[in-house]
Amino acid sequence: ADTYSTRNESFRLRLLEEVEKEIAVVLQCAGNIVLELSKDKHNASLLDRQLVQFQTSINRVESELSAQIRYLTQVATGQPHEGSTYSTRKDCQMSLNRAEYAKVKLGELGRTCEAMLEQQQI
Repeated sequence: ADTYSTRNESFRLRLLEEVEKEIAVVLQCAGNIVLELSKDKHNASLLDRQLVQFQTSINRVESELSAQIRYLTQVATGQPHEGSTYSTRKDCQMSLNRAEYAKVKLGELGRTCEAMLEQQQI
C-alpha cells in the first residue's frame, strides 16, 4: 500500500507540474496576444494561432485543476478517521482554495484576451 501511495503521490505531483507548465503557456500566449494587439498592424494569423493555443491551454488547466479538486475532495472525505485530521483537512482546503482561485483568475484572463481580440476586430 505504501508503494502505491508513493507512486500515486508522485503521479499527482507530476500532473500538478504539468499544470504549472500549462499555466506558463497560457501567460506566454496572453502576453503574445497583448503584444500583437498593441501593434498598429496586426498579424491575424499569429493572433489566431496564439488564441487557439491560449484556449487549448486554458481548457487543459481547467480540466486538470477540476480533476485535482475532485481527487482532493474525495481523499479529504473518504478516509477513515485516524486521530486528528485538522491539519490535513486545512491543508486540503487551502489547496482547493488556491486551485479554485487559479481557475477563476485564468478564466478572467481568458475573457479579457477574448474581449481585446473582439475590440480589435471591430
